[in-house]
Amino acid sequence: MRSSNPVFSRRGFSRDNGYAGFNTAAQAGYAQGSPYAQNPYATNPYAQQGTQYGAPPQAPATTDRMTMDDVVVRSALTLGTVAVGAVLAWALLPVSATSYGLAFGAAIIAMVLALVQSFKRTPSPALILGYAAFEGVFLGVISEMYNSQWNGAPFQAVLGTMAVTAATLLVYKAGWIRVTARYARVGMAIAIAFVLVMAVNLLLVAFGVAENGGLRSFGPLGAIVGIIAILLGAFFLTLDFKQIEDGIAYGAPRNESWLAAFGLTLTLVWIYVEMLRLVAIFSSND
Repeated sequence: MRSSNPVFSRRGFSRDNGYAGFNTAAQAGYAQGSPYAQNPYATNPYAQQGTQYGAPPQAPATTDRMTMDDVVVRSALTLGTVAVGAVLAWALLPVSATSYGLAFGAAIIAMVLALVQSFKRTPSPALILGYAAFEGVFLGVISEMYNSQWNGAPFQAVLGTMAVTAATLLVYKAGWIRVTARYARVGMAIAIAFVLVMAVNLLLVAFGVAENGGLRSFGPLGAIVGIIAILLGAFFLTLDFKQIEDGIAYGAPRNESWLAAFGLTLTLVWIYVEMLRLVAIFSSND
């Protein structure tokens, strides 16, 4: 399935292998009454030749298939690169106008690399790790900036990000949230509306129409917007979890685990940044 992010529009597993889209029961070829008739993720793009297209998941015919271990290792490597970049930036770039400029430049490069990867037919570890490194530099600088004004804010943001991730995984594995086509469509509509509103707010602030950050102020309204942004991050985590689960079940190629790691990293960075702002807002109001 395609999992998108409110910061970067990313595709799901490589479009060459057909692992994208929400297929209806009719498209999957299921008869009415079939237990898979209501499953929007039923079609198996990796079905071996000679088997029924759209059949339920079967054991992979080869060993060159994505496993949970692959996803864990690639995710750890990608997130580890972000962490190393952040630590180095924090240690080597003291808070100054120069470091802010470098952080902005790193963020632009990270965005470009992420967009290039999003439109590539196959995952590129070099692009993904390059994105992680530059994103880490950006996060290190802004984290140091927040820490200089609100001591301990980055540490609290990390704990908050971990808590949101753990809670989302818990409710997903418990079956309290079902990632269906309708769920994804509604969530994506809300996310797109949120991004558009934030873009308009940014323009209003830039032209002096809205003061003190507008909707992104460090007041109660800013806190509400931040909470909404974190909830959207949790929504995208559920899409990422479903993407990984289906990829493993349907025997996605092993290199697709890089896309899973890429998607998780994008979402976790989004949650961390919003959590950092939220911690600062609550600290300011103490």
